[in-house]
Formats: sequence, C-alpha cells, structure tokens
Amino acid sequence: MSFVYRKKMTPGDYVNYGILTIIALFCLFPFIYVFSVSFTDPKVYVPLQLYVFPKKWSLEAYRYILSTNSFVNSLKSTVFVTAIGTVLSLFFTFTFAYALTRQSLPGRRFFMGCVIVTLLFNAGIVPNYLLVKNLGLINSLWSLILISLTNAWSIIVVKSFMNSLPAELEEAAIIDGASDMGVFWKIIIPLSIPSIASFTLFFAVGYWNTYFNAMMYLSDSKKWTLQVLVKTLVIDSSSISVGQMGSTDTNSLPQETIRMSSVVLAMAPILVLYPFLQRYFVKGVMIGAIKG
Repeated sequence: MSFVYRKKMTPGDYVNYGILTIIALFCLFPFIYVFSVSFTDPKVYVPLQLYVFPKKWSLEAYRYILSTNSFVNSLKSTVFVTAIGTVLSLFFTFTFAYALTRQSLPGRRFFMGCVIVTLLFNAGIVPNYLLVKNLGLINSLWSLILISLTNAWSIIVVKSFMNSLPAELEEAAIIDGASDMGVFWKIIIPLSIPSIASFTLFFAVGYWNTYFNAMMYLSDSKKWTLQVLVKTLVIDSSSISVGQMGSTDTNSLPQETIRMSSVVLAMAPILVLYPFLQRYFVKGVMIGAIKG
C-alpha cells in the first residue's frame, strides 16, 4: 500500500500563492496585450486604449506583414541562420565535448584549459568585429553563425553528460572493433538524445533571437534578421519605416497593429517548439551533474 504525503496548506502558503499569482498575471499581461492588438480589426482599433480581448477579430495585419518583401527577406535570413547554425553548433559542441572525454587525446588538458579560460575572459566587441572583417564575413549571414558555433558552458555540460554514461558500453563496442568515431555515432549519440534535444532548443533560440551581431555585421537591410526588423518597427518606428515594408497601401492599417503582429510572428515559432522539448530540459542538462 503506497502512502503519499501531502503538506497541509497554511495561511502563509495561501498568501504566497496569491502574491505569486498576481506577479504572474502582471508578467503575462504584456503578452496578452500584444496578441490582442495584433488580432484587432484595424477599423475598430483605438490608439492608446487598453486591450485585453479584441473587440473585433481580424488577420488583416498578418496578411499585410506576410506579403511584404522586408518581412519575407528577414524570415528567410532568420530561418537560414537558425537551421544551419543549430545543426553546426550541435555538431561542433558534441564532437568537441566527446574529444575532451578521451584520455588518449594529445593535449587534452591544454584544450580543456582553453575552454575554461573563455568562461573568465572575452575578446570584446572590437576584436570580434576585426576578426569578422578580416575573414571577409561583413554583411554575410555566415558571420552570425561562425562566431556563435559553441561556447564553454555548453561544452562543459555536454562533456559532463558524456562522462556520466556507462563506460561498459564503450568498452564492449571497442572490444567488438569499433573506433572512437564508431563509438561516438553508434553509442554516445543515441544515448545523448535528451541532451541533444535540450541543446537544440538552446541553440535554436539563440540563433532565432540574434540581434546585436546582426546589427553589427549586417549593413544590407535585405539581410536583416527578424529581431532587427521588429526592433526597427517597434523602437525606431515611424510612418516611413512601416510604409517601406512593402508596396501595399497602409493608410487603413494602424502602425500599432502592424508592430504587434510582427512581434507575434517573431516569437511564435519558439513558442510552438518549446513545449515539445521542455520535458528534456531537466533530464538532458542535469544528468551528469549528479554522481551516484
């Protein structure tokens, strides 16, 4: 017979839950407002009015944004950077981490020291810009990918994860004649699916939200990422910036509905992807951090 212990709620618990609920609602309200304005019919939209639910639903702002050249170009750039960057980041992170777990790797301690040093020191903005410039990557989408392939934290976490895997499996594969690469692809990778799923989301979110590097390295507005375009619409917004998005007449479309719609479209893919990978977070990242 199983026994489940349930803590009795105290008045203090109710107060704490009430305060946390209020804080959560305050945090959630800006998202509700953005969604509401983006789906509000431009004909009934009133500037500076508080919207919780649209008075009249409409997809007109979304149709306009998806028909503009600026948004389509930004979407293509962001999808390219996210897809290619995520795949390359996973490849380099997991292969590098696996190499650091090999005792036979020449200079293993040196490479591990180089990884740890980057946790404490950073080259800075100017050296990074000069490096990208000398590599001929200015105004190239590859500048957003190659300088962000991996980082010390990811390598250390993945290395710790791999060290926690049963060594007997690797030994059995080596006895059967498998090479280090055979062990990596046939043993390590299948066992690392939770970790791969977690870091897929980490890298994908990072590349999808690329903003600062895009502002620094991309001078051609046709290659802007979504985040740069949204920033231009929301922060540097003006009737000119919104009107230049496309040839469609925007006189009947309030700028605010266009801005809010662009914000929703920019964050929607991550919101859709997150629930499917959320369950891998604790298992994928924390495993290996606890021994026993």
